Amino acid sequence: MSATTAQPAGQAPQAPARTVDTHCPYCALQCGMGLRPTGGEEGVEVVERTAFDVNRGALCGKGRTAPAVLSSRVRLTGPLVRRRAGGPLEPAGWDEALDRVAAGLSDTRSAHGADAVGVFGGGGLTNEKAYALGKFARLVLGTSQIDYNGRFCMSSAAAALNRAFGLDRGLPFPLADVARTGCVILVGANPADTMPPALRYFTELRERGGKLIVIDPRRTRTAEHADLHLAPRPGTDLALALGMLHLVVAEGRVDTGFVAARTSGWEEARAAAMAHWPELVERITGVPVPALREAVALFCDAESSMVLTARGPEQQSKGTDTVGAWINLCLATGRAGRPLSGYGCLTGQGNGQGGREHGQKADQLPGYRRLDDPAAREHVARVWGVDPGVLPGPGRSAYELLDALGRDVRALLLTGSNPVVSAPRAAHVERRLRSLDFLAVCDVVLSETAALADVVLPVAQWAEETGTTTSLEGRVLLRRKALDAPPGVRTDLEVLNALASRLGWEKGFPADPEEVFEELRRASAGGPADYSGITYRRIAEEDGVFWPCPEVPGTDEADDPAVDRSPSPHPGTPRLFLDRFATGDGRARFAPVVHRPPAEEPDAGHPLLLTTGRVPAQYQSGAQTRRVAELNDAAPGPFVELHPRLAERIGVAEGEPVAVVSRRGRAVAPARITPGIRPDTVFMPFHWPGEGRANTLTNPALDPVSRMPEFKVCAVRVERDGDGDGGSGGSGASGGSGGRAAPGAG
Repeated sequence: MSATTAQPAGQAPQAPARTVDTHCPYCALQCGMGLRPTGGEEGVEVVERTAFDVNRGALCGKGRTAPAVLSSRVRLTGPLVRRRAGGPLEPAGWDEALDRVAAGLSDTRSAHGADAVGVFGGGGLTNEKAYALGKFARLVLGTSQIDYNGRFCMSSAAAALNRAFGLDRGLPFPLADVARTGCVILVGANPADTMPPALRYFTELRERGGKLIVIDPRRTRTAEHADLHLAPRPGTDLALALGMLHLVVAEGRVDTGFVAARTSGWEEARAAAMAHWPELVERITGVPVPALREAVALFCDAESSMVLTARGPEQQSKGTDTVGAWINLCLATGRAGRPLSGYGCLTGQGNGQGGREHGQKADQLPGYRRLDDPAAREHVARVWGVDPGVLPGPGRSAYELLDALGRDVRALLLTGSNPVVSAPRAAHVERRLRSLDFLAVCDVVLSETAALADVVLPVAQWAEETGTTTSLEGRVLLRRKALDAPPGVRTDLEVLNALASRLGWEKGFPADPEEVFEELRRASAGGPADYSGITYRRIAEEDGVFWPCPEVPGTDEADDPAVDRSPSPHPGTPRLFLDRFATGDGRARFAPVVHRPPAEEPDAGHPLLLTTGRVPAQYQSGAQTRRVAELNDAAPGPFVELHPRLAERIGVAEGEPVAVVSRRGRAVAPARITPGIRPDTVFMPFHWPGEGRANTLTNPALDPVSRMPEFKVCAVRVERDGDGDGGSGGSGASGGSGGRAAPGAG
């Protein structure tokens, strides 16, 4: 979508309408943009917002075309209900739809108990909606069964950060620091495709004389910018990190002063690393020993250095330990808790950080408090006006919750997620969704998951409501409303307000986002993610506030702003850990980790490895971006990326259909042949449903700590379409209007 709109013929030019400053609805970069009202179908157009320092006006194609999904041609504009089993979804009024949802949830609870009702949220929900959803699940429904798709994003990094530093914030420093450090190791990340405006930080890094090391089994567009590209075998990032730490020790590069003064557990971690000598690591990873030595030299010779990870090392059944090994490398070399150095995670989803901080995760309460901590339960219960004993305990993680559908969990309220496309072992998850007694979905479009529901509630989009998100920097930002939603659409907060009222809670679930945020502030006060000193006004005035930001007594914004207040408000915390880590003794913890293979190794029947990822023009499950013509023109469908030697071996040419078969099913897509991928590896993007659905193939094996599924590596075979036996499990349906199977099917 262009930044200008032509005037209709015969009309005089109109004065520019008021531009609303806001943020992109997609990834965790949360680029600043302006929205200017128009008379067009979308209602607004995107204009540059150069004053926001993260992207300085730059936008990728997804952000630039985001208003296209506001069009009534592609979105839901009224509730839908399925009035008979197996029947079609039909238009309905809001009262009928809400009554059906309330009845479906309450009847299931009465018949089977509170934990027979589940709630599944999303990492794109605002902080206010994530907070209200968690409160609704635990108070109104009384269920422990709530989790969200952010579990599939950076839960392994979160677990490793908590274990090492006592606090999980994806980046402990502003993104701008990346351009000013001396060396960055970028592990399993491809920002050139996933968050293009961020690529300039790595370009500026190199222009300043810094070095960029990219670790990825594919030679991605990001790897093309690197000083050094290491291409390990998928699933071996842990061995690679341990091999580098081994070399740090062997070459005398350990910062012994930092280790002694600011860490604990070094001897155990050192012993574990020394069992991974370079030649062994080369055999495991395929990365030559000279390249390992070069990477260590670039990292250690720089005055300051960083390690940044993304989904590559994290979406593994050993993701927590893998991230822990990269943190160990930072700690051993003194590259943590110091300016322009440290470990950070490039969060994926738009509010992946804030989404897990305020209660929609199975084991957490607002403020990133632990649900099994008595003091945390007491604090939040006091804010909510209930006895701590009524709060349920921790529930199932995301995949475990989806796997329990139709068995232990009989009814589900789902908002902001599309697991039919995005979950691992997706055909199985689709069968579990179809087996529910009752499914209600809140969404902006009729996604593949919404098409299976008994009730679909159309909710407002990013440009039609105000709310906060927390970016990958840990900066709390304000998305502002720029236009009204269509008459048949309500906000998620309005939906929860109406459902709570029908289920006996007349108070406690306001529809006004600022009122919700004020309660969130109180609930988070004193917690690890303390937002109590952050207000809508401060965010607007400062263009975002970094948490933790506790409230300072005497600085409440209700005071007269003309009065000189003392002390000053807390400034927020752009940079963490410079004085101490967030552990009890202030020391960072080494993790004594050792390499182990993926949960699923290749064999004669499945001799290759599949890894998955994103393309620039699509986002996550594609539920929204697949409805934008410009984005579909750029990325019209799935593909299978394979090395020329593999293509020659199976006799397939560029563009011909190939079948990828795992132990869970079969997917078919055109071949894309490139020397930029390892010969033992194939790659598929995961944005599409149907026969090209990559997540039909992926392995739900879970990390024992984070409960992250192993999206990034599984054993497969590749064959010309039609040459094989069809595999097992099928590719699954992509939704449609046929409705769900009868309860108990699947």
